[in-house]
Amino acid sequence: MADTKHFNESFERISEEKRTRILSIAISEFANRGFTSANTNTIAQKAGISVGSLYKYFETKEDFFLTVVDYGITQLEKTLETVLSMDLDFFGKIEKIVRIIQTHSRTNQDIIRLYNEMTTESNYELITRLSGELESLSAKCYIDLIQKAKAEGTIASDVDSNLSAFLLDNIFMTLQFSYATVYYKERMKIYLGDGVFENDEDVVHAVMKFIKRALGAR
Repeated sequence: MADTKHFNESFERISEEKRTRILSIAISEFANRGFTSANTNTIAQKAGISVGSLYKYFETKEDFFLTVVDYGITQLEKTLETVLSMDLDFFGKIEKIVRIIQTHSRTNQDIIRLYNEMTTESNYELITRLSGELESLSAKCYIDLIQKAKAEGTIASDVDSNLSAFLLDNIFMTLQFSYATVYYKERMKIYLGDGVFENDEDVVHAVMKFIKRALGAR
């Protein structure tokens, strides 16, 4: 999880199984109902704990939400870190990320929907805290990856590393939402046809061609 903690020490003292159960149930509740409508009583009941216990672990509903989002996004970041540590060239890593997005987003839809909910949350203060804490790691990873590829001559030397990393992350984020949320799924079908979700290889090929041309692949 992120270095900034939004939970009390009492949450750390309970078993890992209990923590995971509470957070997994909360992910589903927040992902499907949103921050405002999510019911902490429902989460506590499904997790087999009292609401009083829940608020011993977290000072506020906001802190609970921040912890849940942090947990969910950390799962995504672990996957990213695994790919970045692989012995692959720049475009090999990018293609691997695209393929993992296709499979991971389908099998972890609640986490992706939670991420989507996070990006549309109207609470300005909450979103400011979330974006600063959760986006920094992926931003640094992509910027470093692009700068290394420039130095090796894999991509054009004059591309803006920061802007390219930002746009690359936007492609990844949109793909995640497109494989996990109803709105983005329908949006993808409008552009690419009803059979797009049965043609993963075509999507990978087209995405990679677009990225290679955008970055001036050598």
